[in-house]
Order: sequence, then structure tokens, then C-alpha cells
Amino acid sequence: MGRALKNLTLIPQVPVYWENAKNELMKRDRIMRKLIPKFGDLYLMGRDDSFTTLTRSIVAQQVSAKAANLLWQKVLEICPNFTPAHIIKVGPEKLSSCGLSKRKTEYILDLAEHFKEKRVHVDNWATMSDEDVISELIRIRGIGRWTAEMFLIFNLLRPNILPLDDPGLLSGISINYFSGEPVSRSDLREVAANWEPWRTVATWYLWRSLDPIAE
Repeated sequence: MGRALKNLTLIPQVPVYWENAKNELMKRDRIMRKLIPKFGDLYLMGRDDSFTTLTRSIVAQQVSAKAANLLWQKVLEICPNFTPAHIIKVGPEKLSSCGLSKRKTEYILDLAEHFKEKRVHVDNWATMSDEDVISELIRIRGIGRWTAEMFLIFNLLRPNILPLDDPGLLSGISINYFSGEPVSRSDLREVAANWEPWRTVATWYLWRSLDPIAE
């Protein structure tokens, strides 16, 4: 579910579509009708820095949330002024000393180079389509579709993202819609067809059903 990614500094900004999306989902979906009221006034909170969000997503890959949080704190200790230029200056040896694998270290430095050299169109992302942003991001080493989708949800606050490879979403659907039985991508798509164009919002509430702390 990318919990570690979701522990970045939060901006108290309610997505403009949130209340409308909640109401629509509760009208259409009996599970959402029960689930959404359990979390009161909680809502998705965005992250303000694209580079930090993406870097932390790389740190969090293939490790537990607890381990990812520890790694991230170590990274911040050696680079408190977290910018692409400063990360490049820190270099691979110090990054590796935080406990990052050689591959993750390479990915983070490559990402920093992309931002520093303006090889990514950060200023255009807000107006680009979901798939166009994903297409640009996955060209960067270490960023796959799941990471790009998390970025769209938590940085760009896109309302209709369905991360098919997210284990938390699969688990949430299994527990809430299928009494704990394993679910497939096909099952997920079938359930989510009723959520459009608010699939991000439904996904977020299913995450909350597993981990009630607002992220």
C-alpha cells in the first residue's frame, strides 16, 4: 500500500473533488456507504515536493513500512536540505551508508540528475493527462507504474487512479467485498467500475479500512 511513501510532510489541503466524490460513492456502492462514514472528516493529503515524493517512493520499494521509515530518516540525516543538487553532492558512498542497496542508490542519483538537468517536465505535470505523466515517469530508472500512480495520487491529487498492483488495494477489496477471499485483477476492475471517476477516493478509503491513520 505504500505506507512509507504516505508519511511525508502533509499539506492541509482538501482535494476540491473530495466531498462530491464521497457522496457519489456512497450513493452507488453499498460498501462505500458503510465505510466512508467511519472515517469522519479524514481525507487524502497531498505532498508538495515532487522530487522528495519520488525519492521516498524509491526508498520504500520492496521493504516494510517500518524499514522504509528508518531508511528515510537516515537519508535525511545526511541530507537535511533535500534537493536534487544536494543529493548529487552527497554521492553514492554516503547514500549507501544509510542502508540503501546499490541499485536504490543509483536510482536516487539518476532521479536527482533528471530533476537537476530538467529532463522531466515538472511544471507541466499539473496539466498533463494521467497516462502522459505515467509515461514520462516510468522512463526514469527505478520508477515503475505503481510508483508513478502513487505520485499521481499523493502529489498531483488525481481523482481517478486505480493502482492495480497495489497490495493494500487488493487486500482492502478482498476483506470488504469478498469476505477475505483472494481477488484477482479482474475482480478488482469489476468492483472499481462502479467508482469512476473517483477511483482514487474509493482506493483511499479501502486503505483506511486496513490502516485508519490518515495519510
